[in-house]
Amino acid sequence: MRPIRVLAAIWMIFAARDVASSERLVFGVVPQQTPARLAETWVPLLEEVGRRAGVELGFATAKDIPSFESCLARGAYDVAYMNPYHYVVFAKSPGYAAFARQEGGAMRGLVVVALESPARSLADLAGGRLALPSPAAFAASVLPRAELRAAGIPVETLYVRSHESVYRAVVAGQVEAGGGIDRTFESAEPELRAALRVLHATEGYTPHAFAAHPKITAATRVRLAAALAEAGAARPDLLPALGVAGFRPAVDAEWNDIRKLDIRSEDAPVRTEGSAPCRSD
Repeated sequence: MRPIRVLAAIWMIFAARDVASSERLVFGVVPQQTPARLAETWVPLLEEVGRRAGVELGFATAKDIPSFESCLARGAYDVAYMNPYHYVVFAKSPGYAAFARQEGGAMRGLVVVALESPARSLADLAGGRLALPSPAAFAASVLPRAELRAAGIPVETLYVRSHESVYRAVVAGQVEAGGGIDRTFESAEPELRAALRVLHATEGYTPHAFAAHPKITAATRVRLAAALAEAGAARPDLLPALGVAGFRPAVDAEWNDIRKLDIRSEDAPVRTEGSAPCRSD
């Protein structure tokens, strides 16, 4: 990551610390990768979207996914990019409202192994260790655990900081397998991705939501949705690093497929308390 971009990311984080109006918004990104990697890929998009929407979007993230959950619970982000399970939880309280999603089909959970692993099916993981980004990471954790449990395949789970941490743990041989999603797998560093193999993919569901805190007006949400779609179409060079084909407006009902799963809180606990920093490491 170049020094100029690092400085730009830091400036945007602290420039948005005090939200004086709807024209300066803190944009929280779920920490599926390191803060530096997230800033490198998201800051250029946020600059483009902000210019088109007529707002200032300050990049922010948390040190890990549970910390990000506590930040959402406190309403620390004006706008946030969150996984679909987080969305149905935090749409209830504090009331985040979806306004956009990525273009394309459903999001799948992946179980990945090292390229040279002898495993050829989930059954081959019995008794092994499975790295996951967090208990409530929907496609990368909740779905693989559910399918393993339904198949009666016992594994030992190890929770790490992010999707990137999962992939690195698998390559390093610290675990036999790990959970991820297509987007983070495809956008991983080429050397890391080349050392991994997808062993299993789950069924697909509605992907991550772009959602706004209830204090953000409907008019601003509409502008942001349009700006996201326009930015993706006008700047396709920004999309590969994010692992998406583009963006489109969306409505709350598109996440009803997640609600129908009736996920129990004890199976996917979300951190709703705490005082973790909500900007970045």
